[in-house]
Amino acid sequence: MDNTDNTLPAPQTTGDFTTLNNCAAAQRALDYYLKPAVSEPQVIEQLFDVSRHVSREEALVHASDLLRCAAACAHESADSLQGASRDLAFSVVHMIDMAKAMVDRSLDAEQVY
Repeated sequence: MDNTDNTLPAPQTTGDFTTLNNCAAAQRALDYYLKPAVSEPQVIEQLFDVSRHVSREEALVHASDLLRCAAACAHESADSLQGASRDLAFSVVHMIDMAKAMVDRSLDAEQVY
């Protein structure tokens, strides 16, 4: 029977990691695993964005105003239509009014606290 040793040879280490000092890949790997905040967050390009400094209440007030304006536009458009198109436009008015009611309810709950 053959008595061959299947163990791998011990790696030769000197304890000196200066070879990794100027290695960009090693630095990125260390930053990724040890300092996740160092990596910059991925920025997604958007046409419209809301400032991070807008409070929840301010955002709800603005959303309510936008929904009010959208309902007025849809209502005006529906007035000049006939038949199925008119019905469709008024269903949009109804959905906007429901969304506005939900936002307004959220605002009321926000002001209670």
